[in-house]
Amino acid sequence: MTHRYKVSEIAQQAGLSRATVDRVLHERPGVRSATRAEVQQAISDLDKQRSQLRLNGRKFLFDVVMQTPARFSAEFRAALEAELPMLSPAVVRCRFHFRETESVTEMVDTLGRFTARGSHGVIVKAPDDPEVVEAVDRLVALGIPVVTYVTDVPSSARLGYVGIDNRAAGSTAAYLVDSWLGDAQSSVLILLTSNIFRNEGEREIGFRSRLRALDSGRRVVEISDSEGLDSTVEERVSDALAEYPDIEAVYSIGGGNTGAVRAFERAGRRCRVFVAHDLDGDNRPLLRSGALSAVLHHDLRADARTACRLLMQAAGAVDGVAAEPSPIQIVTRFNTPAVR
Repeated sequence: MTHRYKVSEIAQQAGLSRATVDRVLHERPGVRSATRAEVQQAISDLDKQRSQLRLNGRKFLFDVVMQTPARFSAEFRAALEAELPMLSPAVVRCRFHFRETESVTEMVDTLGRFTARGSHGVIVKAPDDPEVVEAVDRLVALGIPVVTYVTDVPSSARLGYVGIDNRAAGSTAAYLVDSWLGDAQSSVLILLTSNIFRNEGEREIGFRSRLRALDSGRRVVEISDSEGLDSTVEERVSDALAEYPDIEAVYSIGGGNTGAVRAFERAGRRCRVFVAHDLDGDNRPLLRSGALSAVLHHDLRADARTACRLLMQAAGAVDGVAAEPSPIQIVTRFNTPAVR
C-alpha cells in the first residue's frame, strides 16, 4: 500500500495501533478487510489535509478570455463566481475579457497582454488558429498555464481541455432528431456560429456521421457565420425556409435560437424537433414554452471548478485533478434543473 506518512501519523488518523497499521502496510496476514479499509481511508484523509495545508495563504489571479455570445459568457461567469468561494482556503480572483465578435488578431492581442500584466493562469474559449496556438504557447513558455474551454486548441501547449465531447454531442443530437421525426422525410437545418471554432465543427461532424449511420436519407441544410446573433439567425433561417419547404427540424450548434423560432413563426411553419445547446437565459424560456424539444447541457459550475483546479494544480497547490469530458445532459421541459 503506497503512502508518504509515518506509521504513527496513519495510526493516529485511523485510531488504530502502530502494529496494526504496520501489518496492513506490509500486507501481512491476519488483518480484517475492514481494518485494511480504515487504514486506506486514513491515508486518503491525510492526503486531503496536506492539500488543504498547501492552499492556506495561496492567492491566484486567473484570466478568462471568451469569444462567445453574451448569453453564454454571462452564464459561465455566474457559474465561475459561484464556485470561487468553494476553492478556499486559497483565494482566487478572476478578470474577465469577453467579446461577442472578435477577430483572431484581437484574440491574440488579448492573450498577449498577460505576458506584461502577469497572470497565474488563463481559461480561454478561442478559435483553433495557428496564431492562437502561437499566443498560447508564448504564455505557457512564460510559466502561465492555459486551459481551453468548450472548444479546444489541441496542437497548442495548453494544459488541458475542459468541456463536453463535442462529436458525441453531435451524435446525440442526430439520434434525438431522427428518432423524434420518425418516418417523416423532413430536412434538418443546422445553425453554426462560425466555422473557425473547433467545437462547432466537431459537433457538425458528429451529427452528420450519425445521421448517415442511421440511414435516414435526410437532407441537411447548413447556416454558418451567424455569430449566434438572433437578428442574423432570423434573417438566414427565413431565407432557408423559403428555399426548402420540407425543413421541419433544427440542430442549433451555435445559438441564436430565439431568432430561429421567430423565423418559423413568421413563415407560419412548424418546427417539429429543435435541439440546442446550453441552458442559458434564452434557452430556458424557449424550453419551457415547447419551442425547444431538448437542450444538450453540461454543468457549468463543475466545468469552472475543474478549470480552476487544473490551473491550481499547475502551481503545485492541489493534485489529482484530471481533465475529463463533462457528462452530456439531455434536458427537456420536464426535467429542467433549477437555476443555482
